[in-house]
Formats: sequence, C-alpha cells, structure tokens
Amino acid sequence: EKKLSDVRVKFVERVSEEILKQLLDDLLSDRVFNYMEIEEILQKNPIRADKARNTIDAVMKKGHRACRLMIKRLHLIDPTLSNQLGLSSDSFGPGETHSSLKLLLQPLLSLSQL
Repeated sequence: EKKLSDVRVKFVERVSEEILKQLLDDLLSDRVFNYMEIEEILQKNPIRADKARNTIDAVMKKGHRACRLMIKRLHLIDPTLSNQLGLSSDSFGPGETHSSLKLLLQPLLSLSQL
C-alpha cells in the first residue's frame, strides 16, 4: 500500500487510458474488482486522470494483496511505466519476486503437467 501511495501522483499523471482499461480488466480477472466497481470507475470519471486516481485509491483500500496484484499487472502490461514509477518486479517482498517471463509462461507450464 505504501508503494502505491508513494507513486500515486506520478501514476495519475502518466498512465494512459488504454493501459488503465487493460489494468482494470486484469484486476477484474484477479477478482480485485467486480464488474460493478469497474463500471463505476469508468463511468463516474470522464477524465482519464480521475479514472486513474479512483483506480489506485480503490486498490489501496482493498489491502496488501490487491496492491501487490496491481503492481504485478502494471509491470506486465507496461514495464516502462512500472520502472519509471519504481515499481519494477523487484518491488515484491521476499519470496514474491516473479520475472515477467515466468508469469507469462505459467499457464503453459501448468498445461504441460496434464
């Protein structure tokens, strides 16, 4: 939560509408948000910066797991922005470090075990 609050202003300034929507879709699939929450964020805030602000605030309110997932998803979607914000994959705590490649290959690895 602290990591996200530290980068909140820069995130709001720099995240694009396209990246934000992709991030919301991913957080929906991670069950951080439900459809109603996403619709509220998107429709209540016509301005991109307000959508970004509302998204990061809602994630922080949901606690550590939600924050960790947002950082991970942002790193996968837009590694450049993630690194500019100082939220690279080494932002995870001990035992939580994941390379982007490992995260991308995980579904394939689980299929190969069938």
